[in-house]
Amino acid sequence: MDSSITAAGRALRAGDPLGALKRVALRNDPAALALRGIAMAQLGDLGRARELLRGAARAFGPRQAVERARCLAAEAEVALAVRDLTFPPQVLVEARRVFAAHGDEENAAHARLLQIRSLLLLGRIDEASRACAGLEIGAGPPHLVAVAALLAFEIALRQGRAEEARRTLDHARQAAARSGIEALRAEVEQAGRALVLPAARLVAAGGARPLTLPEVEALVASPDLVVDGCRRTARQQERVVRFARRPVLFALLCGLAEAWPGEATRTDLIRRAFEARRANASHRARLRVAIGRLRQEMRALAAIRATAGGFSLTVHGAVTVRLLAPPIESPGADVLALLADGEAWSTSALALALGSSQRTVQRSLGALEEARQVRALGRGRSRRWLSAPASGFATTLLLPVFGELG
Repeated sequence: MDSSITAAGRALRAGDPLGALKRVALRNDPAALALRGIAMAQLGDLGRARELLRGAARAFGPRQAVERARCLAAEAEVALAVRDLTFPPQVLVEARRVFAAHGDEENAAHARLLQIRSLLLLGRIDEASRACAGLEIGAGPPHLVAVAALLAFEIALRQGRAEEARRTLDHARQAAARSGIEALRAEVEQAGRALVLPAARLVAAGGARPLTLPEVEALVASPDLVVDGCRRTARQQERVVRFARRPVLFALLCGLAEAWPGEATRTDLIRRAFEARRANASHRARLRVAIGRLRQEMRALAAIRATAGGFSLTVHGAVTVRLLAPPIESPGADVLALLADGEAWSTSALALALGSSQRTVQRSLGALEEARQVRALGRGRSRRWLSAPASGFATTLLLPVFGELG
């Protein structure tokens, strides 16, 4: 490989895309195309970066398997950056196989980190956690160590483990400083803001007050019965009941928790669960059935008793019922959480990340657009949705956690 290609590669490794382009901007050989593509990606021109990387991958011959695999891995990274979640996962699997076969451990680790990032974007937290636990790059290049620590930090945040998140953030900060890459250091500092921003609200009869993630973790670890509106669970220490796929039952539970230790009226519960303005005989019958199912789900944690005016939640001993709500009140809070990263998302990518239908996402986006909380760019299949990064609250607990469903 000639000196210009070597120097351009070193510049990219140090986070200097302009320095790399000075050396290869006028060249069209495969290696130069690949380096130009990576440089354009670092500069933010992701569309042009994909074109250059695809051209380089086609130009490399069959005997240049490693070089072609590097192009495919770089294109996969760009695809994640533009939130193209339909990018074939098999590409990274094959790239890792090629890297391992040729002893390219650094790029194999990078491809593995991209796979974990993809799992996080899709809300598959348990899979991402297991994959991250199996990483062995502690003595690797500082930039890879920093990226791995950032992924571990995000996993800890999504699982509500604030102390572990703080430790991994410190590790990421140290590794980013050793790398000397300013963009990476800025990314670490931006990620750390999630530890001090409100992550949830504690709802009581008198109103609601914001909680940071460490406060949420302390509350969940307490002996109280916590009805968690962010993760859609009811938990008392180690005992957890999940309602991610039971929205009606969870709406009823939230109504009972908010009214505790008093009663929730039948009218209020019907309004919450069935979004009905006026209750009729059909709604009251549906409420009785739903309460029976909720009583069965909650039998290990609390009892639900009928009262003259409605229903009440009864817990054992001196246990207190705590209701956690998302940090913002919005029907499209989960969509806002994904858009808060400042990237442009397609409707299909949002639906895939949320595990929902495109039509449901479109309705949420329409409501948010009317409220001027999101904006659209382009038309038709090229349309993308944007939101300014949220500065007043942390979106961590609003993001989907599909690994815990079931």
